[in-house]
Amino acid sequence: MEHTILVTGGAGFIGSNFILQWLRQGAASIVNLDKLTYAGNLRNLEDVADDRRYEFVHGDIGDRALVRSLLQRRAPRAIVHFAAESHVDRSIRGPDDFIRTNVDGTFALLEEARAYWAELDEHDRSDFRFLHVSTDEVYGSLGRDDPPFSETTAYAPNSPYAASKAASDHLVRAYHHTYGIPALTTNCSNNYGAFQFPEKLIPLMILNARDRKPLPVYGDGQNVRDWLYVEDHCTAIAAVLERGRVGQTYNVGGWNEKRNLDIVETICDLVDEMSSREGLSRRSLITFVKDRPGHDRRYAMDASKIERELGWRPVETLETGLRKTVRWYLDHDDWVRDVTSGSYRQWIETHYSS
Repeated sequence: MEHTILVTGGAGFIGSNFILQWLRQGAASIVNLDKLTYAGNLRNLEDVADDRRYEFVHGDIGDRALVRSLLQRRAPRAIVHFAAESHVDRSIRGPDDFIRTNVDGTFALLEEARAYWAELDEHDRSDFRFLHVSTDEVYGSLGRDDPPFSETTAYAPNSPYAASKAASDHLVRAYHHTYGIPALTTNCSNNYGAFQFPEKLIPLMILNARDRKPLPVYGDGQNVRDWLYVEDHCTAIAAVLERGRVGQTYNVGGWNEKRNLDIVETICDLVDEMSSREGLSRRSLITFVKDRPGHDRRYAMDASKIERELGWRPVETLETGLRKTVRWYLDHDDWVRDVTSGSYRQWIETHYSS
């Protein structure tokens, strides 16, 4: 078996960070299968485009003939499955794509992986891994004093996005228990960092603050999230892939519970520090807008299992990670201009108009 892994959705935010980190560390070759929907951007991977260990394939995980031919041609020892529709607001306005990609696509990928795995020799079968990357949103919402989500927390998804990811998690679990496919699942908290599409909270606020545009905060801004720097998430995925127990789920969190309003205020202060300070503090740009339907009040992750079993902990604090992230967006205006097209601006107006 070739020392290769197949990554799905590798041109997206987390997937591209994973590929860059993986190849920097001199690990196995990577085949990146990505459909290049709105959030997939090959510019993220310019640094490795000519690396002989990297191959990009433009295609859909739901195209079973394509997936089958890739598996036969490259004979990967693992599949790391990032490909997903992942924005809650988009799922509320148009859930179809979320069911198609997250549920039907994961099913198609599992079917092809199962057929491929069944044909491997005994040694390669025991080495093979299917790692499914998921989210904390499958667990629903927490009250202010509830304990954080653990791997045994009951599923209670509250948005079409979360429900589609919950369904895909259940499929992965079922394929392990029914067919024996050596699968692992990671459920992560909110990621942030370089290459994140600017519809998400942190990059949106950085760019609006830079340009002194209003900073739209849903509801009262008291919604709490656990924030995970994307490069820390990628090291966790690599640890689970190499050392995780087959059939297990690992929660990956940053140990950083913060209110959305706290995050936005911190970003304002960092942008004030790093760019033009003419005029009032950027905190004056914060504006509260109508809350999203079914907005979960609090997420928090208990990431003690992955620390206990695999020795993983995040390196970045929220303070150090946010500082790096603000700096990156301020220094990469060409990347920002490339992704913030007219259709993107229309999207912002649709979702964040007061």
